Amino acid sequence: MDLKTIVRDVPDFPKPGIIFKDITPLLQNPVAFRFIIDTLVKRYEGKDVDVIAGVESRGFLFASVLSYALKKPLVVIRKKGKLPHIKVSYTYQLEYGEDTIEMHEDAFPKGSKVLIVDDLLATGGTAEASAKLVEKMGGEIAEIAFLIELGFLKGRERLKPHPVFSLVDY
Repeated sequence: MDLKTIVRDVPDFPKPGIIFKDITPLLQNPVAFRFIIDTLVKRYEGKDVDVIAGVESRGFLFASVLSYALKKPLVVIRKKGKLPHIKVSYTYQLEYGEDTIEMHEDAFPKGSKVLIVDDLLATGGTAEASAKLVEKMGGEIAEIAFLIELGFLKGRERLKPHPVFSLVDY
């Protein structure tokens, strides 16, 4: 299935010069959504993965269904201040400032093999921070999976040595 024909380009969002890749048409299309989930399930079924980690917020959409299908625990990686229990944080640099992501301290046992799932890989900053947070908590990165990769931004390079998978590359 050619998912690129379903993804909507939104010019000048969130600021002039950016072409935003809108995945909501994929979510509104049951055949496309099923294709995405089935592809991910086939990829990770029987693989050495203990936990699925969804990255806020669109990563939750895919990680939760994948967690259900694979019968694996789901943990969430959230922006600072969104989790109610004791948490572990990781602060990382943005182009103009910094951001912090968090997980509950009891999200998974040390040594767990964690599959990180998000919707889009651009420069790789959030994915890199997510991987470092998982490692800070004693987890091992099984893979980092994305629906869409903007290959021209070279985010995959930033994530080395972790394995990266994406369904669609622009």
